[in-house]
Amino acid sequence: MTIAAAYTNPQSVCEIYDEAGRYFAGTGSVTHALETLASDLNSHDIDYVVIGAVALFAHGYRRFTNNIDIVLNAKGLRRFITPISGRVPQTLCNYEPDVTSNKRVRSFPNGISIKVMTSGEYPGDGKPKPVSMPDPTAYAVEIDGIKFVTLEKLVEIKLASGITALDRLKDLADVQELIKIRSLQKDFVSQLDPYVRDRFLELLEAVEKNKNS
Repeated sequence: MTIAAAYTNPQSVCEIYDEAGRYFAGTGSVTHALETLASDLNSHDIDYVVIGAVALFAHGYRRFTNNIDIVLNAKGLRRFITPISGRVPQTLCNYEPDVTSNKRVRSFPNGISIKVMTSGEYPGDGKPKPVSMPDPTAYAVEIDGIKFVTLEKLVEIKLASGITALDRLKDLADVQELIKIRSLQKDFVSQLDPYVRDRFLELLEAVEKNKNS
């Protein structure tokens, strides 16, 4: 990944396509914001892992996104975004706080949305379940100098989200694409929490049936 020039939010379809091209080339505003974010968190000794669509990209499923999702532990979140009663939260480095959320900021100057989840939070509908957001120190893999959530944990989170939230069915589609692209097999299920194993096998079966049709 390489550092890109600052990029403002697109105003036209052509600009969106241009930015998408830079994103897939690893030179877009999301890449720039991600590299800066990783550097800032590392410099302040804050453990993190990247999840969401950017993590999908790192693990081989290259689809466009214009935001970054990360997981911090509770201590890391308090250091990164500090709530102040009655005022806009205070953030580390040069991030623009979101007045509507103590867990979302925007990169400066390109305005990329950065959403923070904390370890132990539940994906999908947010209700308690066997699968939760991981400890950044336990489920990280470094790719091009950035700490991403491991493939198995990414699949697990996506499945738990898609199973429990009807408006997150794309998370199941994301897993199906990973199955295809990474050629995941039945033995991969042993690395997943039992809560999501049946759904993984259903998606795998659908992929295999389509291959043979």
